[in-house]
This record gives sequence, structure tokens and C-alpha cells, in this order.
Amino acid sequence: MKADHRHVIKSHVATERSGILREKNNEYVFEVEREANKYQIKDAVESAFDVSVVGVRTMVVAGKPRRMGRNEGKTATWKKAVVRLKAGQSIGIFENI
Repeated sequence: MKADHRHVIKSHVATERSGILREKNNEYVFEVEREANKYQIKDAVESAFDVSVVGVRTMVVAGKPRRMGRNEGKTATWKKAVVRLKAGQSIGIFENI
């Protein structure tokens, strides 16, 4: 089953650490679908941004407990993917972040 890249990649993660990874290691950070595996993430990034992916690292980020007054809850658990591109390639939409 081949998933469409619009369903695999949810959004990009723009943090200070992801900016450092982008500058030093040519790595980009995305929030992805929890059921997506590394091969699906690689295919989705390559087809969406027309780049060559060298490696993919994934991790599941656990939800954190939160409070709103008396009510307690938890944020959603989500999956993060760090994608390394071939040397000399970049994704243009990240350059101004």
C-alpha cells in the first residue's frame, strides 16, 4: 500500500533545534502520520519536494499532561521524522524560517 505524500507529511517542525540541524547537517524535521514507516516518509519527502533523501530517523513524541483549571488532560502523542538530504540539496520553503 502506497500512501499519498499529503497524508504522510502533516507539517514541518520549526524550532531552534530544527534550524541548527538544517544548517549543520542538511536535515529537516517533519511531523508525520503515526502509522507511516521510514520508507513511506522517504518516498513522501522525495515526491513532495523533488529531493534525494539519504536517511530517515523517526521517534514517537509522547503526549504531555496539561491542566485547564480543574480539568486535567493530555496532549496528543505524535510522530516526528528527521530527514537527511543529499549534500547540496535543500527544501526552499525552509530557507526563510
